[in-house]
Amino acid sequence: RKCKITASRKLLLKSLMLAKAKEEWEQEIVDKQSEKERYLAERITPLHTSGLSLSQLQDLCRELHEKVEIVDEERYDIEAKCNHNTREIKDLKIKVLDLRGKFKRPPLRRVRVSADAMLRALLGSKHKVSMDLRANLKSVKKEDTEKERPVEVGDWRKNVEAMSGMEGRKKMFDAAKSPTGQ
Repeated sequence: RKCKITASRKLLLKSLMLAKAKEEWEQEIVDKQSEKERYLAERITPLHTSGLSLSQLQDLCRELHEKVEIVDEERYDIEAKCNHNTREIKDLKIKVLDLRGKFKRPPLRRVRVSADAMLRALLGSKHKVSMDLRANLKSVKKEDTEKERPVEVGDWRKNVEAMSGMEGRKKMFDAAKSPTGQ
């Protein structure tokens, strides 16, 4: 027995799923923000600059600049590694697609191209000679073809009877031998 869900029931389920997904997404954003604040509270100590002399403030600034430079170098290194990895992933994806053979082939259309146009496309500006493919063909006159094969009209039944049996096969064998000169 198949259980069919009505359109209104599908719509209700879809809206409930979207509401639940939105709740989880908002909760995830709040969790990320609280995790970020907790991490920063651990790593960063509050600065107490009140009551410090000028030389102590300068030392504090130098110390902060050194820390900023170290963090900036780490950020640059991580960014370079990330870019390298994304390039490598892209190349591997292309290799996988090539190995699978899952690239789109464009639909090919049949195009009529003359021999001259084809040579021009292949050779470019080097092609200057016009090529007529029919020029090299042997010319055959109509009279010659009619002389070569004389047309015999006869009763085909006589020919079949003459060629039947072993004697007919012998005649065919002899006929095949005679033109070669054996």
